[in-house]
Amino acid sequence: MSDQMTKAGSGSAKGKAVITGASAGIGKLFADRFAQRGYDLILVARRGDVLKTLSESLHDTYGIKVETIAADLGNPADLARVAKTIAEDEKVTLLLNNAGTSTLGFVGQATSAEVAAMVNVNIVALTSLSIAVLAGFKERNSGTIINVGSVLSFHSLPISSIYSGTKGYVLNFTLGLQGEVEGTNVRVYLAAPAAIATDIWEISGVPLSNLDPATVMAPKDAVDAILAGFDLGESIILPSVENPDLITSYNASRFGILGGSQTSQPASRYKVSQ
Repeated sequence: MSDQMTKAGSGSAKGKAVITGASAGIGKLFADRFAQRGYDLILVARRGDVLKTLSESLHDTYGIKVETIAADLGNPADLARVAKTIAEDEKVTLLLNNAGTSTLGFVGQATSAEVAAMVNVNIVALTSLSIAVLAGFKERNSGTIINVGSVLSFHSLPISSIYSGTKGYVLNFTLGLQGEVEGTNVRVYLAAPAAIATDIWEISGVPLSNLDPATVMAPKDAVDAILAGFDLGESIILPSVENPDLITSYNASRFGILGGSQTSQPASRYKVSQ
């Protein structure tokens, strides 16, 4: 897979936003929104021809520079190439780890290839690309990482054990990064949408038609809600959750569990009577 051509144009004062999974779904919409906000773009996805068409459209519409990298982030060589490119580019100011894949079903029914794809794209690629930009962001004391998780970062269904496991990693990895950059001008966000009407459902093996339409958000609404949360500075962005107190309660519970664990003594209910 080869890199596509770079569209000409002057550099943006906002720098470059790297968007993975940019050829379709919410990734394509994120590309439009960040172009509209004045960012130059580096778009990453497997389909180079689709990226080329998208890059030309965004350049013509917004006058920004667009670079495209055709890469399968589940492939170690492609991932290393993308990581090297963005690590060496000091104009990169934002990374949106949007690429993800899903196969839903009982664990025993998952093939090794399906498991590897979810782990490699949802976990390994997201981690590698975050590491690739983090050193430069820290050195420049500026930069943003947005990791796209899922409401299934917080919960697992009988058919989502592996997918929820990978998104649970995204949740905890992102929380750890937020603590790591605390006190700096580097910002890290988690976006955790529920069901969105994209082709990931067909890929997952659960057709979108199987879902209650009242629970499925339009891609445009999801992207605009995530960016509204980003503008508000919410560290965990839940596009469809009306009550923000739920995340406050979640944080209180997880800190409570951690704090309650800090003792050398077994809990009384686990102590064996002598």
